[in-house]
Amino acid sequence: MRVGIGYDIHPLKAGRPLILGGVRVPHTHGLDGHSDADVLTHAVCDALLGALGEGDLGRHYPVDDPRCAGMDSLDMLKHVGAKIAERGLCVVNLDTVIVAQAPRLSACTAAMGTRLAGALHVEPSRVNVKVKSHDHLGALGREEGIAAQAVCLIAPKLDDRAPS
Repeated sequence: MRVGIGYDIHPLKAGRPLILGGVRVPHTHGLDGHSDADVLTHAVCDALLGALGEGDLGRHYPVDDPRCAGMDSLDMLKHVGAKIAERGLCVVNLDTVIVAQAPRLSACTAAMGTRLAGALHVEPSRVNVKVKSHDHLGALGREEGIAAQAVCLIAPKLDDRAPS
């Protein structure tokens, strides 16, 4: 079995859509970044790549690569998921947390988990998405950005089924 951890943070910026876990979230600002800046999906990719021993997302999708401009982060996650499958591995579980003062995200977490699970071809019950505020402390508490963390467990497939 292999464990990975991922983290990402992006500043908020007016005039961009807010995408988290592949879900467009209504908000006055979106996240600034080279791709769609989906911090949750980026943290998940980093966790999975770490479990594979494949570095981080920037190694596979560099910010200076024009092909990545505006890219849908779920496409990045599908690519990482394919790497996992190619090695005969599967995602056992994925646990995540989004840190955001605003907007309130609890109503969106199930949809985010479903989108992430779909990109990885796993049951939604294997993906958990939580949210926390920063209680008005620091840059995240001042609503200057949003961060996310993820931890995953991957293991060999058992008869083409994920371990229970």
